[in-house]
Amino acid sequence: MNRLPFPRTTKMRLLALAALVVVVAAWPRDNATGSPTAGSVTPSRPSSTTSGAALPASATTTTSTGTPTSAPESSPATTRPATTRATPAPTTVPPGAAVLTLATLTVKGRAPMTGYDRARFGQAWADVDRNGCDTRNDVLRRDLTAYTLKAGTHGCLVLKGTLHDPYTGHTIAFVRGPGTSSAVQIDHVVALGDAWQKGAQPWSTAKRTAFANDPLNLLAVDGPTNLRKSDSDAATWLPPRKAGRCAYVARQISVKHKYGLWVTEAERGAMARVLQACPRQGLVKAGAIPLGGGSVAAAPSPAPGPTTSTSVPLGATDPRFGTCREANAHGFGPYRQGVDPEYSWYQDRDHDGLVCER
Repeated sequence: MNRLPFPRTTKMRLLALAALVVVVAAWPRDNATGSPTAGSVTPSRPSSTTSGAALPASATTTTSTGTPTSAPESSPATTRPATTRATPAPTTVPPGAAVLTLATLTVKGRAPMTGYDRARFGQAWADVDRNGCDTRNDVLRRDLTAYTLKAGTHGCLVLKGTLHDPYTGHTIAFVRGPGTSSAVQIDHVVALGDAWQKGAQPWSTAKRTAFANDPLNLLAVDGPTNLRKSDSDAATWLPPRKAGRCAYVARQISVKHKYGLWVTEAERGAMARVLQACPRQGLVKAGAIPLGGGSVAAAPSPAPGPTTSTSVPLGATDPRFGTCREANAHGFGPYRQGVDPEYSWYQDRDHDGLVCER
């Protein structure tokens, strides 16, 4: 028997994988044993005759003279009643499944990083949804559990909470403060640098700002793990926790599909290998994040920091740079409350004791 040729390209393999899921899902099976269900008809093996072929009892043959002749009826002992139960309707891959959407993404090589700067994606954690709260605190409220909010912030600012980290599987206690806030960071699932190399360069600043603050592309995660990921794509980095890789890849596919970003051949291959373990994985959706939801407590007074020999006049501004973007571009920042005198030169919009975060 001739074997069908194995698909040679990644795209053909993805389509073949999706087709296989449909075929397997369509075959009716008993839930307990995996055998054909009672509603399906199992064909019986035909009995042999002197001519080597068997005919149903109702069939007729034609003689050499052209006269129809009824075929001999089968014995009553061997006659089986016809099965009339309907076969259950087959199930199929959910519309918009990650594996199908991956097959539609454009495959191209990376563009150079030339011209990339974090500032090209707008103000960090801008309030793009106009709910009166920055994006970082919005995501913390969505992804933390048992969190406490600062009084007087209209349900915005998170003081503490618990993160069940999707990348490592660890449970992390988040406490706001200059030395503790970085334990939980907000990851751009599709990194800004990766987006820059795969379609974001010609975008307007408004679109890049929306992309950088889209809850679909953001997750609260373990800080050190996020730093190790950096600007990597799925071909060079996946979450250490294997149980979270299907959801991670599906979120990347959802983001790239929404914004029209492309993937490299190696990246698509890595995503396809992950989805082999979960071919029915759906896409990820994200909606608006409401304010409030946690308990409310007054913010603790900041601990006194070490004294410094440099004094900064009240209300002064940075004499070297006009904005945090300029300070970051020259290698300065972040500045810590009670530690760095430059802290008073800038606005701490998210009230975390840090300004000019990179």
